[in-house]
Amino acid sequence: MPSIPGDSPRTPEVQVGPVDLAARVDEALAVQALAFGLSEEEIDVRRHIVLRHLLQPGCRALGATTEEGRLVGFVYGMPNDRAHWWSTVVQPYLRVTGADGWLDESFVITELHVHPAYQARGIGRALITTITDNATQPRSILSAIDIESPARRMYRSLGYEDLARRVHFPSAPKPYAVMGAPLPLRRPGAGGI
Repeated sequence: MPSIPGDSPRTPEVQVGPVDLAARVDEALAVQALAFGLSEEEIDVRRHIVLRHLLQPGCRALGATTEEGRLVGFVYGMPNDRAHWWSTVVQPYLRVTGADGWLDESFVITELHVHPAYQARGIGRALITTITDNATQPRSILSAIDIESPARRMYRSLGYEDLARRVHFPSAPKPYAVMGAPLPLRRPGAGGI
């Protein structure tokens, strides 16, 4: 696998690099189901969404794979487009906080998930820093469940800040927070956390 900029996981047997997510969508969704607690029905719905996203201009995906080639984490994202469904949902919330300008010139992290057995090893950090280090946009945005969690703490340590909270997506039972960070993402020892 070619080396690309970004952080390395603290687990040397796991490598981060480009992945054909369309070909490995079922593996990726199995990781997401474990990490996020998805039902079979939700997985079926997400499969179509992921495959549609991968066709968007500028969409890129990375995987975290073991030496045996097992996918244990993935991230994908794309340049944000205000016409995309996600943007149309979050825009009113961002407008209220005065942050709707973040929808322009941003690279959106669409999904980022790591298998629970591989969490807390720097894999999520390596995935997100690697994909954003290669973005041409000056900033990144994402949404995360609006609870204090290891994921939210990791995002904050990288420079992401809450842009809007209590964001409700149709059919999502829990509210989300929209977060944004300037690129490149903050690294340990470079100020902040």
